[in-house]
Amino acid sequence: MPGLTYPEVGATRTGRLPSGYQHLRYRAALPSGAFEAAGEAVLSWRMHRAIGVRIDASAPRAEPGCTVTVGLGVGRLRLAAPCEVVWAVRDDRRAGFGYGTLPGHPERGEEAFLVERADDGGVWFTVTAFSLPASPLTRAAGPLVPLFQRGYAWRCASVLRRLVTR
Repeated sequence: MPGLTYPEVGATRTGRLPSGYQHLRYRAALPSGAFEAAGEAVLSWRMHRAIGVRIDASAPRAEPGCTVTVGLGVGRLRLAAPCEVVWAVRDDRRAGFGYGTLPGHPERGEEAFLVERADDGGVWFTVTAFSLPASPLTRAAGPLVPLFQRGYAWRCASVLRRLVTR
């Protein structure tokens, strides 16, 4: 499979997002004590699947080198977004991963999903991304793409909150 479609690999891990891209930074509180369950839901693709997107991954968990195609929509209207996990973390304070776009993805860039335990015991979920349109569809959608991305991040947090309070 051809490589990643952007040069700034791993920038979502540091939070220093490269200039020249659209940036997304979304942060939402999760219930206290939800760190373990939320981290597992993110790393095992459970959160993504619970949102209703199709996930075809080369590994059962997000780990560097794992390829994943996220499918949005249904049938012939399904949009395939191939990615590769470029970093993953699982320790006592953070759990999550970042994946970058592969050829055929409608965007070019990177997106990260991270659960963090704060010093005060609070649990936070963040989505961080940088991207540019890479297909005629996303170029035509123009300013709607960042709105969709923000809505997707909000939906991830909403579903994750529901998963950890069951």
